[in-house]
Amino acid sequence: MRLFLLPISTRRTLIYCQRINEQLTGEQTYIDKVTTKASTTWVKWEKYEKGWQKKITEYGNKLFQRLPYEEWGLKSIPPLSARQRAQALQGKEKVDVEFPLSNIQQGAVLDVLRKLGTERQALHKKWMWGSIIGMPFTAPFALLPVAPNIPFFYLVFRAWSHWRALSGSQHITFLLDNHLIHASPSSILDTLYAISRVDTSIQNLEAELARLKSPPNSTEAPTVNTPPASTNEEEMLLSRKNSKLIAAALDVPELEAEIERAVQQVEKSLAAAQELQEEKQELDSVAAKASSGSRQ
Repeated sequence: MRLFLLPISTRRTLIYCQRINEQLTGEQTYIDKVTTKASTTWVKWEKYEKGWQKKITEYGNKLFQRLPYEEWGLKSIPPLSARQRAQALQGKEKVDVEFPLSNIQQGAVLDVLRKLGTERQALHKKWMWGSIIGMPFTAPFALLPVAPNIPFFYLVFRAWSHWRALSGSQHITFLLDNHLIHASPSSILDTLYAISRVDTSIQNLEAELARLKSPPNSTEAPTVNTPPASTNEEEMLLSRKNSKLIAAALDVPELEAEIERAVQQVEKSLAAAQELQEEKQELDSVAAKASSGSRQ
């Protein structure tokens, strides 16, 4: 297999695993076969024009977009069986980790992997067991004759999803603990991130030119992706339109959706943080004016 570290912003990184060996041999585990069957059924249901199957896929796809991109990234890393652990230790074959050297220093790769592999383990373990414990309480819904027991299957999916993410994170820590990681800087990724920086600069320049050309009394000004005033502030490194280019350049088509989801979620998080900061500044300003008026 091969791992990718893709910085989405200056503080957040997407990890993704490309399972090369399975693509070459065509071998699949039982879990992978079940997952493939479920995916095929899901796609079939999506093609329905109406009915409960169509409704389930519509709501389900909205749910998928809301699941944290970190969880999706960890789920891409396959679980590690006892036999695979023994083979990995015996063969000592290292796993390549490709990353953009322009954004991640080579000496920091192991630290980034360690953080991604450990920071969500407790969360996924907690919610995996929470989903399992909740399953029996959905039994009454099975009495409804119209549709399957949707709450039960939702908890099954969440339990499986948390288990896969937990297994992926444990796989990372296993590779790190046994020195089975080979950091491999990618010139392709460096080029792609350079293109992203140029695109951002051009967008900022066009927005600034439009602002200068607008009438002085204009109440609305174009949005400018202003660089952070301090290097401590977080900024985006990728946009959604970069996802297709990166997936094509790396020849990993499924990576497009993963990058789009991660970018969308990080953008939303940063926008919410910015809005909260502006509200705080406004409240501080009002409080300062009120304090100044009371002293007078």
